[in-house]
Amino acid sequence: MADVARTVTAGSGPARRAGRALTSGVGRSAGAVRRRIRRSTHAGGAGESGLAKLIELHAVNSAGDMMITVALASTVFFSVPSGEARNRVALYLLITMAPFALLAPVIGPILDRLQHGRRAAMAMSMVARAVLAWTMAGVVSTAGLGLYPAALGSLVGSKAYGVVRSAVVPRLLPDRTTLVKANSRVTLSGLLATAVAAPIGAGLHLIGPQWPLYGAFAIFIFGAVLCMALPSKVDSARGEGKARLTADEEAPPEPSGIPGRKPGLLGVGSSVLHALQGNCGLRALSGFLTMFLAFMLREHPIGGLSPALSLGVAGVAAGAGNALGTALGAWLKARGPEVIIATALICALSVATVAAGWFGLVTVAAVTATAGISQALAKLSLDALIQRDVPEEVRTSAFARSETVLQLSWVVGGGIGIVLPLNGSLGMATAAGLVLIAFLVSVRGLLGAARRGSSTKARVA
Repeated sequence: MADVARTVTAGSGPARRAGRALTSGVGRSAGAVRRRIRRSTHAGGAGESGLAKLIELHAVNSAGDMMITVALASTVFFSVPSGEARNRVALYLLITMAPFALLAPVIGPILDRLQHGRRAAMAMSMVARAVLAWTMAGVVSTAGLGLYPAALGSLVGSKAYGVVRSAVVPRLLPDRTTLVKANSRVTLSGLLATAVAAPIGAGLHLIGPQWPLYGAFAIFIFGAVLCMALPSKVDSARGEGKARLTADEEAPPEPSGIPGRKPGLLGVGSSVLHALQGNCGLRALSGFLTMFLAFMLREHPIGGLSPALSLGVAGVAAGAGNALGTALGAWLKARGPEVIIATALICALSVATVAAGWFGLVTVAAVTATAGISQALAKLSLDALIQRDVPEEVRTSAFARSETVLQLSWVVGGGIGIVLPLNGSLGMATAAGLVLIAFLVSVRGLLGAARRGSSTKARVA
């Protein structure tokens, strides 16, 4: 007995030391990762201006949205036969996206009235989605009708956050940093967080379908705390006005101010309006490809792959394209934003047309990657034009309202994707048609604006 005790005693010491060493090593590694992330988010004066806090907040927001996406996709899409899945997603679109299409146009004007409470508005969107995630966790296993109103609320909360976030970025710009470069850093943080959260959400789903939603609840509560930690200047509306999405540009009101006279709305100008039209086409393309390919590749996998692998190829290509497009924005520093948007439309139209004629694994990956690159570059270019051409006093309002229009365009494209017959060539032809409409509406105005130039040179990054 004594021998056994001595053996256990002897063995416990090395085990404790090994455990302490492992814990210490993990702690040092985690600390090194945190320091590296902090250096990245705080670079270029972002720490001093407060932009770093917004970058970190957007990463948290994107991770929470991904958790909800994993939970809903696994319940509404992957857990049932493909025919029933299409009916469920059609019901999901009808109950959630149709009301959202009605609500989206008023999100911007409503948030215009919250200029002095943007931190609170973002925190409320986080808290609301946390409560809705907890509510969905109770019904997600049965996919009952109670899931859909909560999903609609989560969707509206996410889009409301996106609108406010676009309006907040101009208030947190570091010195010598363009608005577009700041937006690209925020976007990249969201993409990276999504890439990390997706496998974590899938792992939580293996425990139970409700666990990704519990994870989203915790993430959004943390995000609400981060919202209130943003600098107070986020809530300042000094010198701001309201913009309308028209081509005409009225003169701003006299600075002296006449008692009882309301300041007028300023048009954003033709360059921004045509850029927004082009972006709407690319955003509609993204929504269409998301919905159409989700069913098309599950029902008819391509390249001899399984449905899951076919979907994986399309998803990875789209994500990689989005990240590449955001990174390319830093390289295209001196190029004209109008030309970049026109080029993005031409590339997306060309690749979709080729995919319509030769539908296969390579062309599907090419069209999703091109859509990701084009959408990212076009959005960065739209940001550059708003920064260049929209007066500072209405710039924040222009960001808020343009973001609402872009979100609505995604809904329209997704709705077309869900009702279209599952024919690959027909789907790619429809995708090309969406881009063609945007091209015909916007490209003449874009190229004309590029030839005229501007008194202030725009930068894409």
